[in-house]
Amino acid sequence: MPTEEPKGREDIEWRLPRHARSVGRARDLFRDQATAWKLPNDVTETAVLLLSELMTNAYRHAKVSPGREIRARCVLAAGRLHVSVTDANDTLPTPREASLDEESGRGLALVTALADAWGAEPRPHGIGKTVWFELPVQGPPPTPASAPSPTESAHAGSTAEASSAPPRHGTRPSSPR
Repeated sequence: MPTEEPKGREDIEWRLPRHARSVGRARDLFRDQATAWKLPNDVTETAVLLLSELMTNAYRHAKVSPGREIRARCVLAAGRLHVSVTDANDTLPTPREASLDEESGRGLALVTALADAWGAEPRPHGIGKTVWFELPVQGPPPTPASAPSPTESAHAGSTAEASSAPPRHGTRPSSPR
């Protein structure tokens, strides 16, 4: 008897060859899925960037025999997007600080900076590892019937306050040369 997925849960998985072209293919497949799921543009673009980083790491660093695939899986549930990439290499990634003149080595720093959470773990029943990240997904805007009236909003006492926290997304200030 098949098990049912919990209500409100969506997921999709792609198996791609361990090849440079698979990075772009994963981005395209995710963008199509994000459109179908009606994800906000900022969540989509952040997820595309981070998925690209994880796929690139799997392609470049998973030194395994030809024919092994990279698996990308995306799960949307409970207001969160969970994206994972699985490859056949057992070595878990570790973030490092790239020097200014290095052309690579910043992928996990991007994941750390932009994702709400991320991690890596060995596959429980097989060869390789899974690296994942999570992003919050804002729910749909309130429908006109459920939106508060202007009078209710005025009486709610809500005020806009400037946050002193740095933005979670955006550009990094340039450093002096």
